[in-house]
Formats: sequence, structure tokens, C-alpha cells
Amino acid sequence: HLMPTAVKLHRRRRAANMAAHMRRLSHRSYSQVQTDFSSNRVRRTFTGFFHELYQHMIVPSSPVRPRGDPSLLFVNAGMNQFKPIFLGAADPRSEMATYRRVVNSQKCVRAGGKHNDLEDVGRDVYHHTFFEMLGNWSFGDYFKEEACIMAWRLLTEEYRIPPERLYVSYFAGDANSGLPADEETRHIWLSMGVPSDHLLPFGMRDNFWEMGEIGPCGPCTEIHYDHIGGRNAASLVNADSPDVVEIWNLVFMQYNREADHSLRLLPQFSVDTGMGLERLVTVLQGQRSNYDTDLFTPLLSAIQQVRPGLYRGRTGEADVGRVDMSYRVVADHVRTLSVCIADGVYPGMSGAELVLRRILRRAVRFSTEVLQAPEGALASLVPTVAHILVSWAIYLIYFQIMDIINENEAQFLSSLKQGRRVIDRTLQRLEKNDTLFPVPVAWSLHRNLGFPLDLIGLMLEEQGLSVDQRALDVLAIENEKLRCPVQTSVGDTLVHLDLHSLAQLQSEEVPHTDDSPKYHYSLAQDGKYVFQPCHATVQALYCGQTLVSEVAGGQRCGVVLDRTCFYAEQGGQSHDQGYFIRYGLPDVLYPVEAVQLAGGYVVHQVTAAEVLRKGDQVQLYLDEPQRLACMVKHTATHVLNFALRQLLGPSVEQRGSHVAADRLRFDFSGSLSIPQLQEIEKSIHNIITENNAVYIEEVPLARAKDIPGLRTVDEVYPDPVRVVSVAVPLADLYDSQTDRWTSVELCCGTHLLRTGEIGDLVILSERQMVKGISRIVAVTGDDAREAREAGQVLTQEVESLSARLATVASPSLADANRLAKEVGILTDAVDCTPIPQWKRRELQTHLKGLQRTTNTSIRKLETKEAAVKAQSLFKKNGNKNIVVDTVDTDSISVLMKTVNQYSDRAPGTLVMLLSHQQPSGKVLCACQVPKGFSALSASDWALTVCGRLGGNAGGSATVAKGTGSVANLTEALRCAEEYAQDKTQNRR
Repeated sequence: HLMPTAVKLHRRRRAANMAAHMRRLSHRSYSQVQTDFSSNRVRRTFTGFFHELYQHMIVPSSPVRPRGDPSLLFVNAGMNQFKPIFLGAADPRSEMATYRRVVNSQKCVRAGGKHNDLEDVGRDVYHHTFFEMLGNWSFGDYFKEEACIMAWRLLTEEYRIPPERLYVSYFAGDANSGLPADEETRHIWLSMGVPSDHLLPFGMRDNFWEMGEIGPCGPCTEIHYDHIGGRNAASLVNADSPDVVEIWNLVFMQYNREADHSLRLLPQFSVDTGMGLERLVTVLQGQRSNYDTDLFTPLLSAIQQVRPGLYRGRTGEADVGRVDMSYRVVADHVRTLSVCIADGVYPGMSGAELVLRRILRRAVRFSTEVLQAPEGALASLVPTVAHILVSWAIYLIYFQIMDIINENEAQFLSSLKQGRRVIDRTLQRLEKNDTLFPVPVAWSLHRNLGFPLDLIGLMLEEQGLSVDQRALDVLAIENEKLRCPVQTSVGDTLVHLDLHSLAQLQSEEVPHTDDSPKYHYSLAQDGKYVFQPCHATVQALYCGQTLVSEVAGGQRCGVVLDRTCFYAEQGGQSHDQGYFIRYGLPDVLYPVEAVQLAGGYVVHQVTAAEVLRKGDQVQLYLDEPQRLACMVKHTATHVLNFALRQLLGPSVEQRGSHVAADRLRFDFSGSLSIPQLQEIEKSIHNIITENNAVYIEEVPLARAKDIPGLRTVDEVYPDPVRVVSVAVPLADLYDSQTDRWTSVELCCGTHLLRTGEIGDLVILSERQMVKGISRIVAVTGDDAREAREAGQVLTQEVESLSARLATVASPSLADANRLAKEVGILTDAVDCTPIPQWKRRELQTHLKGLQRTTNTSIRKLETKEAAVKAQSLFKKNGNKNIVVDTVDTDSISVLMKTVNQYSDRAPGTLVMLLSHQQPSGKVLCACQVPKGFSALSASDWALTVCGRLGGNAGGSATVAKGTGSVANLTEALRCAEEYAQDKTQNRR
């Protein structure tokens, strides 16, 4: 960062002018600060300032679901969508690659993962799960001095914040990391007129920002605001004082944290700033609480309309009954719910969806139990959120958002009542001095009733109790391991080009890989696809986190070629497979295990069979069947998308997809009935039969977006972009006279040239992932034909079994059990066999009817058999006080029914019956005691006897059953009778 003397002099003059301007501003009193800043005006002023005065491009906020970043549950910082730029991996053909100066207001959610504010929300007046981050960025353009000048000018001139209220922190250095103090930034602020007693040094924790465990990072300078004024508040900076708060963080990205935790200078320095809109609005509107600004007051007023009592802004012990805390929780959480659902994240059972489910349930609990608001009150706040945030995304679907919230609320309220009863019963059993709630009960509430762990903690805290959090965390970790076992795949060990190597390739002017040969294929007259040969030169070899000139045999490496016919994984399509050979070494194959795209370079992951050197000439061989299978599935995915839109209307949205050689997966908004599934397959079959041409053309992105009926997803598209249209040429689509509706999408994938090659398509599965989002899994070609044939076979088997059931007039119990078993086996086959989903649902409905029929028959036969056995036993034992006897049956159900019927005949008798299975030695046990008989519990009786038999038992105080194993039953009978006699005698 050396610069000419003239530039340095110019910057010094500009800094001197800035210092003089600041001295003038310092004489302005706080009363002159603008207090009429609405939140919308604050947001517009920020983006307008950088756009109009400093030529920043205004980039829209990305959705809160991260684009292609599995490391994040939600977008939690303004820089998330720009990570490809920081990592040097932006597609050189995309608009993002041209960004130099950028400004925006980014929607962020901090709940779950590393940044998690969920449990703090409501307890104070400044934590939120959803917030907006105002930010400006420089990617290799301006750096520290310009960033500081812009920030100070915006705050003191545009927002008119008195400079004497502002304090600035900078990086003090860190000896352990070998980092010096950021004296450059300190001198910049001093030259601008910031008093030295308002300029404070801090260490790594406060003034060094890192993107993650590895990646770009750097020192930062933060601007803090003193709410009180008229004093020196330097000692309160970074001291967790509510009076002095950070409002803006300016990060200077100049290092990269390597895998070995060392730091290297970045090839390109950048600026990343972030200022929370909520906190800034609080300052500009002269408030001390974020909840007293126009971002929240309309919500708090709306809550007050549906429950008695006012919001008073109290916290801690002053907030009796946690009423104000509940107001804040509901106001915050309904914002998060509205924004997330509008962006396609719905409450569910895993990942971001599970976190959103926790947020919804926490809001419901505070709304209904603490605020005593009626059911539906939470959802009624959604239109207010849309109005406050000026969000068309929420406006357009607020009825759908309200429906989702209401449905989830109803489900949770049912669980909440049940959970409250569980907690109350448990509290009654605790000793007076107990302060710890049983961990197994808490875990059961979480696992079985869906209670968030933090909600359990809050409910117990209200009762003056706590739970062993460490023990709960252990259970949660063990459960996660069972639910998501560790899987090793090629994706886990991919060779990724790091940003230094990418920068080195660019500095050495290594041209980007020409991957256009991946589209070089044609359809021969015999109907077979012909893939053109591809010759290439090795441009770079990447091994051990560095670029090398050669790799030895057996080494795993990334190979960058000047051109390639291999498709790199992107756009939801799996990468190609195949191999290449080296010229002069035709018998040695270099298998390509994976293919990635990074910053315009296609990286082929290879384990070298022999030495490979930079400059080697190679010939590439595609795995043509695998590629063709992906082409089939990708074109079929487009046709499926079109068929769904035809059937469900233009409001249906794609929520994700993946194309592999064996099957395709497609997520969409909505769900399908049996007739709709049939209609979808019929529509697709018609398109396949028509053997329509598939037109593919590369056009400028701006022109492509004008195509009528175009389907897009939330991705960063290159410019120019490929447009894939089925049946209608692109030129005709631009013709306003064309009224033909067809499949047309922006897509970088590889496709068939005619739809007839799909052969057939069968939807194997269609199920709801979360409320409002369903996932389709489908197969094509021979797999689809086999699925239809399997469906026919199972249909015949179900019809045959149904006919046999209808002809058996008076089956024996053994016959009925055998038929029920056949129904169960067929049900498993229908559930697990790849068949059309509509056929599966039809057969499942039929089999459920057969299951009900056989179960009814079995119950009647068992009751009849039990009556005979009970009659025989009653003749033998009469009205004894205690009856312990044996019954010849292999059914625990028959044994239990016999006990019940005997007890009906002799209401005051204690009955235990055992059945001894031969030759296994297994013992079945069932017992019943009169209702209200306190001397003996049926469950204790059965547990004692079965325990002696090496088994187990369970039940209630009145009835119980169990199993065990013994060679001779005599001892067990004696034990059972003695136990009962002992208990009854003690009672007397």
C-alpha cells in the first residue's frame, strides 16, 4: 500500500479540512440532534449517502437463508453474501465479480449456531433474533482512511450526532499473534480531529474481527455512542454499560487466518463495515431502548390491543411477572417469523427450520401464558410487521404466514398443556428442599413434546428450580449423533483452492478454464448422443494448500486445465465423472473423483497414478452414461417444475433441487393429492411423448429477465446467462404475439436436446418437509418403468389378499393372525418398494382398511377364547381372594383378556395368570387388582414376579403385564401367590 507523494498530500489536506469541520460540529448541543428520523429515513439516508456521494452500488439484501453456504443456519452478518469475493471465488462472469464499492441493508438472524441471541431476547432492551445490518464495503478499492472519513461524515453531518458523544476504539495489537498495534488507524482518527481521550486501544476480543476459524480477518475500529453526554465516558467503552454502546464497526480485511492458525496478508485488502439499524435508530430517535423506537412501538401497541395492561419497558426484578419481557419477546419473535417465512424458511424439525420452530414456540408460550393473549394473537401481528419493515415479501403472502403461525401455535398449545401437567406432577413428587428438576423428565419434554430446552429452563426458573444443564447438553449431543451419524464422502475431503492460490493464479495471468466443451455434444441420426473429444493442458497443480509444479504418483491433488469437458458441481447438478490420460502415457488413467468451480477455474480432483507436471498435455474421457443420466434428470426437473406450475398455478415456488445420475429431487411450495400426482405424471408423459426440442441460448442477463414466464431461483447468475426453453425457441418467447406457455429457466446445467430421451418419469415420493414445503423424489427411463411394474405387482397382491379375506367367513384365531401378518408384510412392501407415489397412497389406504378388518376379527376371536378360558378358571377357583394360575395360550392379548373377564366375574379378587411357552421356556404374565385396592399395585406385583423370571413388566396400579423365562413354572406360581398374600396380610 505504497502511494505517490501527491496522493499523500491530498489526503493530508482532506483530513485537515475534516478536523476543522469536526471542531465546528463539536460546539453544537445535543438538543440540535435530529429527532425526527423515522427508521425508513435512517435506512434510506445510509444507502443514499454512500450511493450518491461515494459511488457505491446499492445491492439488495439477500434472503435470510444463506446461498450455498452449509456452514450457516441463517445469514447473520452483512458480509455473508459477499463471502465469494472475500475468498476470491466469485464467478468472473457474474455481476458480483465487478463489485468494488457496495452498500446495503441486510436482513440478519442470530439464533442458533455461533451467534445466538435467542435466550437473551426480552431480558434486556437491545438483543434481537432478527435485525438489519447497514453496511458499506470496499473490495480492493478504498481502505482505512476513506472508510473512517465516510463513517464520521455520515454520523456527524447527515445524522447530526454530536462528535463529543462519540468514542472510537482501535486495535491495540497482540504479542501472541505477532500483530502490531494499528497505529495507522489511530493516526487517521487523530488527524481528523478525534480527541486522544476519545480514542481507545483494545485487544483481539474487541477489535480484531474474524470470519470464522479460518478465512479473511483483520483489525477493526469501532465507533461508540454515549447516551448521557456532558462527561468523559471513555472508561465505559466496551464495559457492557447500557449508557455507552457500540454503533458502528469498521473492519479492515488485511489478513487470512490459515488452517494452522497463522496469519498471512491478503492479496487484496477490503473494508467491511456493519451498523445495526435498530441501535442507530434508538440513538437518532433519542431513546434508550430499541423497543421504544418506531421499529417496535407499533407492534407493542398492537399487542396491547389484544391483552389487558400496558408495556412499561421494565427489566429485571422491576418487571414483576415478566410482563414487559414477554412484550419484547413477542415483538421480536414475530418479526423473525415473518421475515424467515417470507424468505422460505418454515418451522420444522432440523437445521434453520428447527431453530425457527423454537422461536415460534417461545413466542407462543410468552403470548398465551404470560400475556394471556388469545390464541391467534401472535399471527395477527404479521401485517404490522410488514408495515414497519416496508416489506413487499411479507405483504404479498401475509395470509400464508399467518396460517403457518396459527397452525404451529395450535399444535404447541396442545403440547404445552400436556407438558405443564408433567411438570406439575413432577414438582409434587419432589422434596421441599429439592432445587434440581429431574434431567430425564426435562429431556422427555424436549424429545417427545418438542419443548425447546431454553423454554424448559424458563418455566422451571419461574418455579424457583433449575435443571442440570451439562447433563442435558450431553443428552442433546448423544441424540444428535444418533440422528445424524457421521458419514464420510468425497465431499468431506475435497481439494479446495484457497484464496492465496487463486490470487497467485490471477497475478500470474493464468487464464480461466474454458469449460464450454461441456456443452459440446450432439444427437446422431441413430438417436445416440455424441460427446466431442477434449484435449487440454495442465495449467496448475494444487497439493498441500499450495500450487506446485508437479505431483508424484499416489498424491491427491487438484488439477486446473486450460479447457475441460467435465461439468463442475453447480446449479444443483452433480459433477461429472471420468478420467484423463497423459500424452505419451496412454495406458495410465488419472480418475477424476470430483470437479469444482472456484473463481473461474475448474479444479479436477485426482489421485495421480503417475507423475503429473504443469504443462502436460492430456486427453479427457467423460463417463458418458453418467453424464447422460444427469442430462435426463436435469431436463426432467425443468419439465416437472413446469407441470407443477401448470397444475398449481404461478404462485408455486421452487425451494431447492438436486440432480444426480440415479434420481432427481425437487422441493416446492405446496403439496399434492393422489389425483394431482396422477395429473402431474400425465402432463410430463405428454411432453415426453411429443419429443419436443430443447432450445438453449446464451443471452445478456438483463434481456433474459424480460422473458415472459421465466422461472428463476435465488442464485447469483453469470452474465451472459444460459436460457433453457422446452418446445418454444427463445426468439418466439420474446414475441408478444406468442401465447404458448412453456418451461423456460435460467440454467447452467447440461440438458437433453429433445424431451423424448427422458423415456418416462415416476414420482416415487412426495412428502411435506415442513409446513408448506414438499419434496418430490423421481426417477426416469428404465427405473420409472420398473417402478410402474412393481406397483402393478403389489396391486395384484393386495387385491388377492383382499379377496381371500372376503371369502373366509368364520376364520380361526390362528387364521386371523396369519392374515393380519400378511397384511403387515404387504404394508411394509408397499412402504419400501420404489413405486409411483399415487399408487403407494392408494394401496396404503386399502391396506389400512384390511388391517382394521383383521384387527376387529382378531379382537372378537380373542374375546371369545378368553371367555371360555375365564369360565373354566372360575369353575376351578371360584371367588377366592387371590387367584394365581396358568393358561394355555401363546398370546399376551388373550391372557390379558382372560384376566379382565375373570375380574369382571369376581370383582374383589386379585388375579394373576401365567402362560408357559414350550420349548422356549418363555413366560407370559398378566394381572389385575380391584380398583382402589391400595395394599397391592398390579404393576409392582407383575414386576416382582417377572423380575424373578429374569424379565420385565409394566402397567398401572390396576392392570399390568410382562414376560420372563423359566424352565419350571412352579416356583414362579408360588412366588406370585406369596407376594400377594404378604401384601394383603400386612394391610390387615
